[in-house]
Amino acid sequence: MVSSRISFVIWTLLSLHVSAQGWNLFDVEKKGPPVEGGLRLVGGDQLSNGRVEVYHNGKWGTVCDDNWDMTEAQVVCQQLGFPGAVSAKAGGSYGEGSGPIWLDDVSCKGSESFLSSCHFKGWGVADCSHKEDAGVVCENGKEMDSNYKFQLDHSLGLSGELGRIFDSGDNCDFSVVVRDPSEDQAEQKTVCVHRLILSLYPQFNISDSNKDHTVEISQNCHPHISSFLRYLYTRKIDITLSSAQCLHQLSYIYQLQQLLEEIGRIFTLLLPQDSTFRTQVSLYEYGVRTKDMLLQENVLQYLSWNFESLVDSLAWKTASIHMMKALLSRSDLVVKHEFFLLQVLEDSIKEKGETVSLEDKASLLSSIRFPMIPVENLYDIQYSSGMYQSNEAFYSSALLKSFQFNTLPFSKIKDRFNNFDDYVPRIYTAEPWSMVINYTSDSGSNNYYYSHAYSSGSFTTPAHNSVSYRHEKMNWVAQILRNSWECSNQGFVCDSLPVARLYNQYGLSNYESTIRFNNKLILSCRSENIVFNVQDFKNAMATAPTNSSMGLPHPCPDDYSFTFVVRPEYI
Repeated sequence: MVSSRISFVIWTLLSLHVSAQGWNLFDVEKKGPPVEGGLRLVGGDQLSNGRVEVYHNGKWGTVCDDNWDMTEAQVVCQQLGFPGAVSAKAGGSYGEGSGPIWLDDVSCKGSESFLSSCHFKGWGVADCSHKEDAGVVCENGKEMDSNYKFQLDHSLGLSGELGRIFDSGDNCDFSVVVRDPSEDQAEQKTVCVHRLILSLYPQFNISDSNKDHTVEISQNCHPHISSFLRYLYTRKIDITLSSAQCLHQLSYIYQLQQLLEEIGRIFTLLLPQDSTFRTQVSLYEYGVRTKDMLLQENVLQYLSWNFESLVDSLAWKTASIHMMKALLSRSDLVVKHEFFLLQVLEDSIKEKGETVSLEDKASLLSSIRFPMIPVENLYDIQYSSGMYQSNEAFYSSALLKSFQFNTLPFSKIKDRFNNFDDYVPRIYTAEPWSMVINYTSDSGSNNYYYSHAYSSGSFTTPAHNSVSYRHEKMNWVAQILRNSWECSNQGFVCDSLPVARLYNQYGLSNYESTIRFNNKLILSCRSENIVFNVQDFKNAMATAPTNSSMGLPHPCPDDYSFTFVVRPEYI
């Protein structure tokens, strides 16, 4: 009898879980505390249009308009309870927001119930300013008739009620047995749950004949099983750095994709914490095993930005061939120059010895972008390389292609490309391609000062790294604008500070048909030498992220360096 009452309570609570943000009769926004992942429209002339803002980690923030189109607008409008979307608005159509830019490069399929379920870089990971805040225009509710359905939302306490049912264990009727596959039965743990709740998740394969379900997972994850099972009741969970990997593994086992991706984003918190790089390498391999592409990408991006520190660590000696190939395929590797990359690779192949197959060796060497190697280093390779003699045919072909790149017009050779990536630069920081300005903020005020006397400087580069352009010099000015007055003095308005600016003194019009400059701003911690952000310059400007705009703890908020990198590419 009591069991029947418990089931009745659960079903009653579930039946009340209707849309939390439906359109309502009087077009009045429903009041109540914001919920994680909730949306609102701000700045429009009606409730059905405005700037999209999303609630995360206790704060409202905006959405960047990169890749913003009708698919994303449709998800927003339907989450808010409107019938659909009329248009997607870009470029700050409804004014500029404030606070963090929570989402960037959002990509929806259109079937998602929540915008935060769509793919995006990560909470607070953005290279936008508030000038790019996305907006939407939603369809208004249709005129009412006798068949119109009014939505009542009494679901606010649903999660808490179900959580209390789990905590009490009253009339639980199903056992989850947790055991370490490598240990004996004495080490197992049993948690009593309600069959009705687990039956909502087909992946548990619960049937009327089952009395229990066994979870096989390592002993160190057993303390986190209860939190995971409670999440199945409440859809809420607290993630700590110590529980993240276990909960991620359980999410993978039981195909809880949304939880899997959210925890994968939380893993990014771990990346700057370990200067030995053991955690980062381990997380990448774990991402490969669990097929978590987002986790793999986040780790690879961080390792690419900090590649020189990585190869100096003991963790590099344990890096898998799979990981080395993934890193060498990337254009966002921050390195002195391509010749440095070749030297690192040759040393690594030599150290791994016979564990590297001939096929893997050829694949790794093919990842080096030989045309990007400075021409003076190209000549030395045949004498300095320890692998030249045993791979002479490969090196001869690579060197020939590189010398052709340096001596022939690009239009002459580009039609014969078989691998365009060979001609795309990475992020090279050796002279003359970069300049560093060290930055220190006074945390006690809103004023800023610099360790150098000036917050600007100039440097000169060739127009391109090819020998053909060696004598065509370009003069670059690098600036860091610290306050609104400095921005105004330059003739524009800065919506966040500080702002980095990199421009050519005499313009780029002479090269607009042959060369584009995909310049980069690297932000790194001075004391720990950690690169924590790399941004493109948009219209010669890049905004330095702050604690609020990053959405994650800033690894060095008061003491970091701006590295301005000139990055020419043939068109």
